[in-house]
Formats: sequence, structure tokens, C-alpha cells
Amino acid sequence: MIDIYSWPHEISLLVFGGPILLAIISLAFSLYLSRRHLDAMLEALKGSRYIAVWAAGLESLGWFGRFMLTAKVSGMVTWPGPGIRAGELDSNEIRNFPAHLQRLLTAKNVLNGIILVWGAVAFVLLKLQ
Repeated sequence: MIDIYSWPHEISLLVFGGPILLAIISLAFSLYLSRRHLDAMLEALKGSRYIAVWAAGLESLGWFGRFMLTAKVSGMVTWPGPGIRAGELDSNEIRNFPAHLQRLLTAKNVLNGIILVWGAVAFVLLKLQ
């Protein structure tokens, strides 16, 4: 049995508010990627059918469409195996994807993983009280 009400306020704010703050940072980082780097990402993946189909539909939706397209590109570049096996991604384009963009997308995915794990731990702590 964990009594979180006996914790100092700063610790409980850090444990339970940290994932919310990181989620806001992740949203801001995703908007930054969609504004500054999405065009370079799409140019590097112009031969991939999957990205071309989604780009045609999502780019016309404004900031939200660009935000979603950034998430799609991030997932497909970070874990390209299923897309390559299905024939929707070009393996040469994934191999030649710019390294600085790859690092940015990896950082985005790592941040989202930290948010997920930290949020799950906070949820379990709340349930165990």
C-alpha cells in the first residue's frame, strides 16, 4: 500500500505532472518537425508509394494534416520493416534517409516512449494507493 498523500508536494507534482509536461513538449516538437523539416522528409521519400498517398491527402488539411503526416513519416522511417515487406516503402530511400532527420524522428519516438512509461508508472502508483 502506497500513501502518495504523505509525499512532499514537489515530488508528487513531479511524478504525476511530469508526463503532462512532456506531452506538451512532444506536441511542440512535433509541430516544429512538421513546420521545418516535413518538406525535406517528403523529398527524401518521394518514391515511396505509402508516403505519396498519405501526403496527397493530408497536406491540404493545414497544420493538423502536416502534424499527422509527420507522425506517419516518423513511424515508417523508424520501423520500416513492415512497409518494405509490403512494397509500400523503397528500401533505398530508407537507407539514404538524411541522418539528421533520422535522429530527430528517433528523438521524437524516444520522447513518446518515455511519456508512455512514465504515465503508466504514475497510473499504477495512483491505483496502488
